[in-house]
Amino acid sequence: MTGVEGLRANSSWFTLEKKPFRILGGSIHYFRVPSAYWEDRLMKMKACGLNTLTTYVPWNLHEPQQGVFDFKNQLDLEAYLRLAGRLGLWVILRPGPYICAEWDLGGLPSWLLRDPNMRLRTTYSGFTDAVNSFFDQLITKVAPLQYSKGGPIIAVQVENEYGSYAKDEAYMPFIKEALLSRGITELLLTSDNKAGLKAGGVKGGIVGMDNTHAHIMMSVVAKLFEMGVSINFYMFHGGTNFGFMNGALAVDLPAPKPMITSYDYDAPLSEAGDYTTKYHLLRNFFSQYQSKCFFVVPYKSERPVNMENLPVNNDNGQLYGYTLYETTISSGGVLNSKNNIRDRALVFVDKEYVGFINDEAQKLYVLFIFLLKEERSLSLLVENCGRVNYGKTLNNQRKGIVGDIEFNELPLRGFIIHSLDMNPGFINRFVSLIYYLQTSFPAFFKGRMYLNRNPKDTFIRLPVWKKGVVFINGQNLGRYWSIGPQQTLYVPGPWLKIGENQIMVFEERETDGKIEFTTTPEYGMTVDVQ
Repeated sequence: MTGVEGLRANSSWFTLEKKPFRILGGSIHYFRVPSAYWEDRLMKMKACGLNTLTTYVPWNLHEPQQGVFDFKNQLDLEAYLRLAGRLGLWVILRPGPYICAEWDLGGLPSWLLRDPNMRLRTTYSGFTDAVNSFFDQLITKVAPLQYSKGGPIIAVQVENEYGSYAKDEAYMPFIKEALLSRGITELLLTSDNKAGLKAGGVKGGIVGMDNTHAHIMMSVVAKLFEMGVSINFYMFHGGTNFGFMNGALAVDLPAPKPMITSYDYDAPLSEAGDYTTKYHLLRNFFSQYQSKCFFVVPYKSERPVNMENLPVNNDNGQLYGYTLYETTISSGGVLNSKNNIRDRALVFVDKEYVGFINDEAQKLYVLFIFLLKEERSLSLLVENCGRVNYGKTLNNQRKGIVGDIEFNELPLRGFIIHSLDMNPGFINRFVSLIYYLQTSFPAFFKGRMYLNRNPKDTFIRLPVWKKGVVFINGQNLGRYWSIGPQQTLYVPGPWLKIGENQIMVFEERETDGKIEFTTTPEYGMTVDVQ
């Protein structure tokens, strides 16, 4: 394959072939699972809703004696990776040479220790020569399986958790070059500790837990999905430390404590490959999502950009809908639109609603009580309420934020801009989407209506909803607003169908989740014009 663009990272999101991509990964180690079960385990992972396999490569199994290499049968890494690709899984490969993994010597061959001067995981020549010899064999086998060559490998990890070791500044560049010089071209990544990143670990995870933690895990998964991030389950299926391959734990202990033979890890699939409560909860959760990424990559700009000039819609700009502008503030104060918000904005500080701005209310006071930390996010959800269709202002109908807005009399800078055009493609990406979270606003709500006969024209009423948009079977019925005058929306019969009909409502502020259908429209008070 030529001219392809594989996995790319852009600060907080990934793209694949220049399209947004969310990694839904799971770790299954081929060397911990009998090869006869590889397909069973990978199929179960795929059926759960994941799209990416991650696996380590244990050097000590593949080179049990110096210069003697084994990539056959149980250790046929190429067959494992090809199988993953055939089943529709992408692969993130973690070739080490050190892998940790609760595996004997972290995957390093013990024969390295015959050298009395050996310094593992450094640029000591005795170690680097051995790494080069191993990588000469390993990378030759996996390089043809990269995404750019039509294979499933979309990323390769450089070493493993070296930030917790870090004895040689030249070591990581050496490993990186060892990969690149042998033909690795896909995205390179590391796996190091990061201060403040606490959500990925569960206390006691190494010693095993029971399924009472399943629902706690799901609350974390749901929160991560709300944030729009990628995720990997270590482990999705743990398998077994067969033979004498278990590692030992020595951190903060007076003496090393050996790992047990089981590597069950309280994973979604048990050591024997059986389904667990976690698996069923995850599968139910992921079944509500499309496998492909459903968000649009945001646009970064130092200054605000109006919707017509956003680089979306094949560079035709955003046509209609809402646009979300995000930046940061470091104190309380006054937000002033300077008449540059078109037409109406809901304002949020750290996702908490603080008020609105429109052409009549151009200033909003943000209380200092909200700002107890150094920096907080400021978000403005701007609605295009409709462009003028008659008069002398046709040339002045750009929407969104059309110029500088000020906070404490200083122009705001550093925006991340999200296009929420709510066109049919946008809405269809949400058809199977459900969040298992307490509702916060604004939000999309989804429901189903079943018809057992040919549908007729009708009207929809939303008595306890405030303001938003209604979609039925992907068709945008239009806006509703509780202030009136109109209180119903027309639903053409041809847009409905026998059987299941999908109803989606975007609500800005409040709802009881109930809608009604009626044969009678409500247009509010009317007067006769003579």
